[in-house]
Amino acid sequence: MKITDITLDRLRLQLDPPLRAAWDPEPRTSFDATIVRVHTDEGVTGIGSGDTMDGFDAFRDLFLGQDPLDIVRHVKAIETANFHGGYYWPLEVALWDIIGKVARLPVATLLGNAARAVPAYASSAELKPPAERVEVALHARELGFRAMKIRIDRDRVEDGIATVAAVREALGPGFEIMVDLNQSWRMAGDTATASDLVTTRRIVRRLAEHDVFWVEEPLPYNDLDGFKVLRAENPGVRIAAGEMQHSLPELLRYLEHDVLDIYQMDVVLAIGMHRARTLAELAQLKHRQFTPHSWTNGIGVLANLHVAAGVGGGPYFEFPFDPPGWTPQRRDFMLAEPVMVNRAGELEVPQTPGLGIELDEDAVRRWRIG
Repeated sequence: MKITDITLDRLRLQLDPPLRAAWDPEPRTSFDATIVRVHTDEGVTGIGSGDTMDGFDAFRDLFLGQDPLDIVRHVKAIETANFHGGYYWPLEVALWDIIGKVARLPVATLLGNAARAVPAYASSAELKPPAERVEVALHARELGFRAMKIRIDRDRVEDGIATVAAVREALGPGFEIMVDLNQSWRMAGDTATASDLVTTRRIVRRLAEHDVFWVEEPLPYNDLDGFKVLRAENPGVRIAAGEMQHSLPELLRYLEHDVLDIYQMDVVLAIGMHRARTLAELAQLKHRQFTPHSWTNGIGVLANLHVAAGVGGGPYFEFPFDPPGWTPQRRDFMLAEPVMVNRAGELEVPQTPGLGIELDEDAVRRWRIG
């Protein structure tokens, strides 16, 4: 089998009303998605998505004519291209989709088959006042979710803690709450300085009083000692990070120095499926957990799901969900059906060959911009 072509569809969905994501410097008025298709001489086509794939045209020839099943070779080639361009992990996703289709098995089965479904948490996007956040949390629980992640703005900490307290009071101890401080990395144009370690220590101690399950990205990635301080001071709170950590050596250093409780590398944005699987297994061998970031679209959700289910990641899986601003229909506008949890609040691994991606070709044509 040979790769005959790699094509990109660039899509843009207009958002009205806009999404006011906590980590964005400006409200998001559109949502972009790049669909990667890897075509083969045997008629099997793999599909991937996630990062923008900007600049990939210069590297297409590295893969044309190659056997798509040679995944280790392709991962190494993508890493060399990443060094000189963007982050081309959506290509690896499409290659795994082909591998699963050729094997006639779900990719999660090929990666270990540790679970056929994983409990999901509703991952919020916007900063909402307490009453509104409680309303969304109650709706999420009605749909089956057993946990929700709440964003806190470093400049509005009191508002954020009040929101966490309100959700805890309204939903009780049986509903898990995660908190994301979004301090490890920045969107383009966001030049604000992260809260210092003293301030962050106080925030985490106060969140511990509300029995939060984990605190995510409390510090910049380079503050390894600070992460370790937070873990040591707050034994009842897990510390999570790593979603956009692109450096394999740096992630290995995190593991060697036991920096985190939960590792969150996104397989389509940060480190790829093959490498994420390896790092996840290393984390688990150290009695730490892997639960990947999955804030892209439904294809990115599925790619992360197959890796997490394959290796037995958990204890929860991120499911971007914050209606009315962020719904499965908006997130998965390119799919025939949006990815959704079952009534038990679990995300089931599609039991079809590959990743289980089914595009809505009419939507692809409608929203194509290039």
